[in-house]
Amino acid sequence: MSGKKRRGQEESAAELAVPGLLGNIPVYAKELIAGGVAGGFAKTVVAPLERVKILFQTRRTEFQSTGLVGSFKKIARTEGVLGFYRGNGASVARIVPYAALHYMTYEQYRRWIIHCFPEITRGPVLDLIAGSFAGGTAVLFTYPLDLVRTKLAYQVVDSSNVAVRGIRFSDQAYRGILDCFSTTLRESGVRGLYRGVAPSLYGIFPYAGLKFYFYEEMKSHVPEEHKKDIVIKLVCGSVAGLLGQTFTYPLDVVRRQMQVERLLASNGTELKGTWESLVKIAQRQGWKQLFSGLSINYLKVVPSVAIGFTVYDIMKAYLRVPSRDEVAIEVVTKEINGQTSSLPT
Repeated sequence: MSGKKRRGQEESAAELAVPGLLGNIPVYAKELIAGGVAGGFAKTVVAPLERVKILFQTRRTEFQSTGLVGSFKKIARTEGVLGFYRGNGASVARIVPYAALHYMTYEQYRRWIIHCFPEITRGPVLDLIAGSFAGGTAVLFTYPLDLVRTKLAYQVVDSSNVAVRGIRFSDQAYRGILDCFSTTLRESGVRGLYRGVAPSLYGIFPYAGLKFYFYEEMKSHVPEEHKKDIVIKLVCGSVAGLLGQTFTYPLDVVRRQMQVERLLASNGTELKGTWESLVKIAQRQGWKQLFSGLSINYLKVVPSVAIGFTVYDIMKAYLRVPSRDEVAIEVVTKEINGQTSSLPT
């Protein structure tokens, strides 16, 4: 009997220790953890669709007329199951810090705006502004990883060559993440690691802002008793990602083509500015190319954004992150108390 009591006391002590431990972690660190987990989990779920989408966007010759099902069959036949995850290591390596920074800076920008402009209305417009700047910040810090992910995903290696004769590196430009980094840096310098960053920034500002805008706007219309329902969060996230991506997709196509331009054997004149590249792609490849892979992107964005937002909210609850309004009130209260204590008595 005493043994059961002792185990019960130990379990109770452990349960009490968890909140105490979490309480010592700064709020921004909790938001970084929650965002990183959400991003990595969501990206891995949709990795096969992401691979096919990149091959469509970059006009890989053998995938131009195969369609979605045909592309899946071709990858499975030539590269095996692991082919669907080619470049996913670089993708996850990028998305974890990207999502962590994206969600955390969104919360920080939101608090900063509320503090500096207390008259601003707390609603979807605030989320639009904070989300836009958060997206730009995250892109600048993690763009080289996105470039590497795209270059690796663009490569198609016959698995029979790997199994029988070994990889023929003349047919494979890069042997992995580090090799892609070093080769790009050696050939083009630091500037080469940011090839295509301009359309990324042009695209991410409206996309990230609209994504948060639509998500928070839809949640604001959900009855209070259903706000924590996972299905509701998934639906809100799906629609938010769908609408946000539609408006900015052509810029994503420009970015992908600029990233793999050096790998294109039939490449003509170099793509130079974002808007000039947009016009050139429309003229040389047709305006439909600006939306190539969009249907796949819809299939990818719906679960990706939905899972991302949902996992982020679940992780925040697990890590006991206070609500946005509670944190904002706490920050303002501390500053008021600090100003009061500094006044002469």
